[in-house]
Amino acid sequence: MPDDSLTQSRRRRHGGRSGNTRRTGPAIEQMPWRLPVNMDRPTEPLDAEGVARMHNAAMRVLEEVGIEFLHPDAVEILRKAGCRVEGENVRMDRDMVMELVALAPSEFTLTPRNPDRTLTIGGNTILFGNVSSPPNYWDMEIGRKVSGTREQCRNLLKLTQYFNCIHFAGGYPVEPVDIHPSVRHLDVLYDKLTLCDKVVHAYSLGPERVEDVMEMVRIAGGLSHDAFEATPRMYTNINSTSPLKHDWPMLDGWMRHARRGQVCIVTPFTLAGAMAPVTMAGAVVQSIAEGLAAVVLAQLVRPGTPCVIGTFTSNVDMKTGAPAFGTPEYMRATQMTGQLARFYGLPMRSSGVCAANVPDGQAMWETEHSLWAAIQSGTNMVYHAAGWLEGGLIASPEKFVMDCEVIQQLQRYMEPEIWDVSDAALAVDTIAEVGPHGHFFGVQHTQDRYETAFYQPFLSDWKNYEGWEIAGGVWTAERAHARFKAIIDTFEAPALDEGIREELEAFVAKRKEEGGAPTDF
Repeated sequence: MPDDSLTQSRRRRHGGRSGNTRRTGPAIEQMPWRLPVNMDRPTEPLDAEGVARMHNAAMRVLEEVGIEFLHPDAVEILRKAGCRVEGENVRMDRDMVMELVALAPSEFTLTPRNPDRTLTIGGNTILFGNVSSPPNYWDMEIGRKVSGTREQCRNLLKLTQYFNCIHFAGGYPVEPVDIHPSVRHLDVLYDKLTLCDKVVHAYSLGPERVEDVMEMVRIAGGLSHDAFEATPRMYTNINSTSPLKHDWPMLDGWMRHARRGQVCIVTPFTLAGAMAPVTMAGAVVQSIAEGLAAVVLAQLVRPGTPCVIGTFTSNVDMKTGAPAFGTPEYMRATQMTGQLARFYGLPMRSSGVCAANVPDGQAMWETEHSLWAAIQSGTNMVYHAAGWLEGGLIASPEKFVMDCEVIQQLQRYMEPEIWDVSDAALAVDTIAEVGPHGHFFGVQHTQDRYETAFYQPFLSDWKNYEGWEIAGGVWTAERAHARFKAIIDTFEAPALDEGIREELEAFVAKRKEEGGAPTDF
């Protein structure tokens, strides 16, 4: 383990007491559950001509180059719709693309087992989700990167449920590699549906996994099959295999979700200079073409299927080939994609990402760049907003807590009370009352508002250096570790009808007995 790691640094400064940071109480003071509304005008680096040029380039890719669809059912659906098919290569005319994309709603709701957690996707709403899919885990007690376990996954799900600023529970917050892949989805979805009452996700990794998750979500909601299909209850996210391919498992899950009216999110993984052109405009064009091709398929399967177009366009380190995130190029690519998403009338997904390996300064500035890009672009769903490290290869509870502090501050930034210009807010009478020789601490105007006037952090330390040093000199990641432990120690799972719990348990046991999902192992 490197000598300059957070854990080694802590051992040097605190005599080896790693993992024994001071607890600050059984819970934290946090903002209430809300669906943030982003009232800022989006940042738009492209003028109208630029948007038109990007759109025309994406249409040329679809018309002249084509997208590979590695699923015969998808190819046949597209052939019957009038696309030009050569083997697995599919080309589609722009008029057909625009006509079908227009069928996807620009705004819709997504209802989990707890209807009080219903989400609005689209419009000016911006929602944040947990880290999803890292195979590895890091925390300050362990002090090194390790393969994920079910216990670690469960703890990250508890954070997902606990924090009101996290609106949906994405994929596995860490891959529990101690569970066999054939039944992993059953155990994790059981944990997710019993520890959380927020919107959940299904990996499109084979028919069995998709069908199992849809059935478990239906059971958890106490829904009939008709009620499940009547309104979106869950979602999937697929990634194209850039450049210019959609593979079989993802397409299969995509079509299964579309047939049952569930939300379909497509996010091409276009790293400029590796899987996409080195220019950000070229990388975004390729991403848009790959994404729109999947939206067309969803609308052919079931017109009106709710779809979200995602962006994961960043760049690589041209010295090493490693992915880079939270870069200036990533921010601009996200903003450009936002302009095009609005042009097509589709909700948009982006991510809160970084390339840092531990929850340090680099991790936070790269993630905050990513989160600001989400706000500036008009993003509606922010994946991986809390807990992501090493380009998506590590999940960290300390990083999760630190990110939630940032997300809360960004949510506060979007609250309209801050720019209220009513007579009471302009406070001219109060200014006159205090005059040039007084202060505002004791006036009634301040007394009426002091408790809610400003954002109150749960993690930031606003003491001066001497006060911080007297209190133990605890660094941010160490404070985050203490908050993580306090949350886990006091966590209470949301209510779930016992009959529904038993039905979920019986379904999981039955599917395990049947062998779960086939694997290559």
